[in-house]
Amino acid sequence: MSSRTSPIGRPITIRRAVARDAKRLTRLVRGSGAYAGEYAAAVAGYRVGPDYIEAHRVFVAVGADDHGGRVLGFYSLVLAPPELDLLLVAHMQSEARAAGLDRVKVVSHRPAEGFYHRAGAVRIGTALANPPAVPWDRPEFEFRVS
Repeated sequence: MSSRTSPIGRPITIRRAVARDAKRLTRLVRGSGAYAGEYAAAVAGYRVGPDYIEAHRVFVAVGADDHGGRVLGFYSLVLAPPELDLLLVAHMQSEARAAGLDRVKVVSHRPAEGFYHRAGAVRIGTALANPPAVPWDRPEFEFRVS
């Protein structure tokens, strides 16, 4: 667990996700403005289940001053093959280094491309469309963490 301050000066804690977080994480993904409009189909059936939390290194950022630990964001670091699924960049890079990874792949969607560039990721290719769930090509990025 680590403590930090959010960009608006509020304290946050990053901790490992647990099974009881699953429903909140699913709601967070499905309600994200990043998947508005044509991209809503990508997360319409998306589910973060207890099995997913158990299988991967899933971390949540919670409001440190909230008694209930309100979830502010989360990410999952998949170790084999190394891939970032969702996001908290600085913490993910630290965890990836600790796990001995030197790079982590991200498959995104077009509106997030600028964000990943600003966060330090390098574009490495394109993931082809996979209709009907994902009817568009998606940019692939890589964070180099060594």
